Amino acid sequence: MLELTDAARVTAGIVLLTIVGIESGGWFLVKVVTGSAPATAFQTSFFRAGHAHAGVLVILGLVCLLLTEATQLSGLFRWLAATGVLVGAILLPAGFFLSAVGAGRTSPNRAVVLLPAGAVVLAAGVVTLAVGLLAGG
Repeated sequence: MLELTDAARVTAGIVLLTIVGIESGGWFLVKVVTGSAPATAFQTSFFRAGHAHAGVLVILGLVCLLLTEATQLSGLFRWLAATGVLVGAILLPAGFFLSAVGAGRTSPNRAVVLLPAGAVVLAAGVVTLAVGLLAGG
């Protein structure tokens, strides 16, 4: 049986609850693609990208959280390995959604800056975890 630290257990429980939010985003996306919610082609593509990134990154983030338990990382490196992807799972979808909001928008607004920020945090988390795993339990 896998033993989780209290921090990992609580984080995993909270992250699992976010799936309900991702589901509601899926419902909104259905409304967009069926024409029930007006959106430009740009908005539709960014909403799709945001929804897809949210779902995939939450699952990857949970896997990273579990894999971090198999490392000897500590402090900031442990936090980054365990939650970097989860932070990216917030920043990247937020960048897609927030930069596309507004009636008739055909290009991203300033919130698009969240996309590279999320990508950097995600990459830092994955690389830190990989190094921690390769360094040996």
